[in-house]
Amino acid sequence: MSRIFTVSFASVYPLYVTKVEKKGRTKAELDEVIEWLTGFDEPALRKHLAAETTFEDFFADARLNPAAATITGVVCGVRVEDIDDPLMQKIRYLDKLVDELAKGKPLEKILRA
Repeated sequence: MSRIFTVSFASVYPLYVTKVEKKGRTKAELDEVIEWLTGFDEPALRKHLAAETTFEDFFADARLNPAAATITGVVCGVRVEDIDDPLMQKIRYLDKLVDELAKGKPLEKILRA
């Protein structure tokens, strides 16, 4: 089991916020991307942050968007579509979406609209 599975989502979320804000994007856009992927609305996301839910429990509670399978590309030198472990793939999907947001990709394209 990877160490990231037991890391709290709340400990990584501020890093995501910092990453996207440095590139001129907003926390609201980040939250929209997270909601699209996980199905968590604002109150549900805040609940997970307050509870310091692990990535494992965070994604166990999520209703992954059916279009998530269309997320492709490389994160940390690994193609997300080739990751065998389902939980690691979901975490990397989120990383990829955060990267796309930080790189200035239009929100409609990030959300696979």
